[in-house]
Amino acid sequence: MTTTRRTFLQVAAATLPAFVLPGCAASARGMRPLSDKLRLGVIGVNNRGGDNLAGVAGEDIVALCDVDQNYLAGAAKQFPAARCFVDFRELIALQGLDGVVISTPDHTHYPAAALALKRGLDVYCEKPLTHTVAQARRLQKLAVARGAVTQMGTQIHANDNFRRVVEAIQAAVIGEVTSVHVFVNGTNWSASGKPPAVAVPSTLNWPLWLGPAKQCEFSADYHPANWRKYWAFGGGTTADMACHYMDLPFWALDLRHPSQVLSDGPEPDDFGAPVGMTTEYQFERAAKPPLTFKWWAGNMRPEAILAERGLESFRNGVLFIGTRGYLISNYDSHEVGPKAAFAGYKPPEQTIAKSIGHHAEWILACKQRTQPTCNFGYSGLLTEAVLLGNVCYRAARGKTLTWDAANLQLVGNELANTMLDATARQGYEA
Repeated sequence: MTTTRRTFLQVAAATLPAFVLPGCAASARGMRPLSDKLRLGVIGVNNRGGDNLAGVAGEDIVALCDVDQNYLAGAAKQFPAARCFVDFRELIALQGLDGVVISTPDHTHYPAAALALKRGLDVYCEKPLTHTVAQARRLQKLAVARGAVTQMGTQIHANDNFRRVVEAIQAAVIGEVTSVHVFVNGTNWSASGKPPAVAVPSTLNWPLWLGPAKQCEFSADYHPANWRKYWAFGGGTTADMACHYMDLPFWALDLRHPSQVLSDGPEPDDFGAPVGMTTEYQFERAAKPPLTFKWWAGNMRPEAILAERGLESFRNGVLFIGTRGYLISNYDSHEVGPKAAFAGYKPPEQTIAKSIGHHAEWILACKQRTQPTCNFGYSGLLTEAVLLGNVCYRAARGKTLTWDAANLQLVGNELANTMLDATARQGYEA
């Protein structure tokens, strides 16, 4: 039997679990045949944007947007019927769109996503969901209020290995998890000091690239990719990688808001992110003991904890420590231990369906008016925790702060609280 695209989507619709957010009413567009194509606008079309554009290319790409003329011209060759824009606000105002895919630098995620949600569109947005903690909270609320189908771009969430780890942890294979260590030592988005200013390339619209950020001079270290190093536009290795690796314990342990946060590392730089840092979170859990959760980035690494278990070969990973053993995972594989205690180990029954693909899950959910697993209700909480780590590092390095999640406040630290949000330039308020 030949498998057509329509057959594939019908099978996927029957097997993919539907995740409907509480209080999330269906949008005015309603359900539609799976064979229909979504009319999509893609904002940011190179690097990650190019990958995301390829991920939704089977739909009707009616609009493209990029502040770099070279990038935009390249994408336009692939989709000659699409209208081209330099300003995402103009693309979002286009009539007849069903949704948008956002792959801009972190500092423009929120205004683009918020504007699209207010226009009644479904939204796929790259990680981290936003540039500030408060923005992540607002997007969660806005997505529910508008009945939008949303997805954050944490593509590894769709892989089989993560699903098997979630099943094992939730089946208590290693007993009750008491602590988690998440370490990423293969990535370095760090900088020290303000980078040198140079002339703006003729192909780049610098004011639109800046978007909501404060006016500053262009540097070649901002565009096309190194903006991640700088607080004004990104959040270093933590903002880049924690949403991928912290996703696994957030999913497996059904985590929400931490109660306390302690970040440490070298003396903070006013402009750039550190080469390494740690953040230790405490999570209070109903009917379970508190969970200690530690993030290690860059040149920070849980050496002794790994060595004690013979796990030094893992460069990046998630280590769950339970009352009966441990489970360690990277993107591709996982193992349980101690080996002597798990001789002949058989994994639990598979209960989480195989993903049809991270982009495909969002596309299918848009048509069915359900929610993929990385909807903003889930990924917004993950983003809040990740970005809290950076805030506490910059404002209160080495100090434990209490997080009042309900009121969006780090108790007793005014400097930290000023870093929970950002004031947008005129024209980018959302």
